[in-house]
Amino acid sequence: MTEQLRLMAVHAHPDDESSKGAATMAKYVSEGVDVLVVTCTGGERGSILNPKLQGDAYIEKNIHEVRKKEMDEAREILGVQQEWLGFVDSGLPEGDPLPPLPEGCFALEDPEAAAGRLVAKIRAFRPQVITTYDENGGYPHPDHIMTHTISMIAFDGAADAERFPEDEFGPVWTPRKLYYNQGFNRPRTVALHEALLARGMESPYGDWLKRWEEFERVERTLTTHIPCDEFFEIRDKALIAHATQIDPEGGWFRVPMDVQREVWPTEEYELAKSLVDTSLPESDLFAGIRDNA
Repeated sequence: MTEQLRLMAVHAHPDDESSKGAATMAKYVSEGVDVLVVTCTGGERGSILNPKLQGDAYIEKNIHEVRKKEMDEAREILGVQQEWLGFVDSGLPEGDPLPPLPEGCFALEDPEAAAGRLVAKIRAFRPQVITTYDENGGYPHPDHIMTHTISMIAFDGAADAERFPEDEFGPVWTPRKLYYNQGFNRPRTVALHEALLARGMESPYGDWLKRWEEFERVERTLTTHIPCDEFFEIRDKALIAHATQIDPEGGWFRVPMDVQREVWPTEEYELAKSLVDTSLPESDLFAGIRDNA
């Protein structure tokens, strides 16, 4: 291997990097891979989900700075680099009918112009592999869907000097592979749910599975399974660092670590674009790249 391996993970908000693919990133960092998290928004409109911090006047007034500090801590725990795209959180619209999105938010940006910021990051960092969300955003948050949109434009646009001129966006670079995060997949959820019940333990996944049926969520193709169970504890520490978003006593942490490692020791991805030959299923995001570098 003569070329330094580089992985870019594109996420919508601070905390997404710690709940989606965090153990994978920590694994690659341990192997000497350069890993960069690109966070599209500051999470300014995220609800304070930790009951112990709800009603805190300082946090409510300074949520942007609080979430930035949480991101700094999570970044250090994971050992990754992290940069902001600088867009404003759109919030998650609720109600029937849904209210309009707030003016100036990420989801209302022009996709081509917004993708240009990501193109500049890709060309500067030069990742062989990029991870992002599928066309549904993983779940239908407008910022997650927009993250998908600009990631797809930027993956192709990073190599296109006519579409994104080099004098403005930097020298062209061609990423080799793009993946969708699919860590919240039905097979994993069912396996953990059944394993907990078989052990006579309470499962936090019952309601998840009911919602899966209600929304008729389409099953994705899981092409890539990354063994990373020895990094699950680092993942959890990084997630807890996002204290305004995560209840450390909540459902995220109710499944004993030994059960997780025994039943489902991997994180999953869906290969969406590849410019190299690879054989599916994979156990390495850099499959087809290491051999051809």
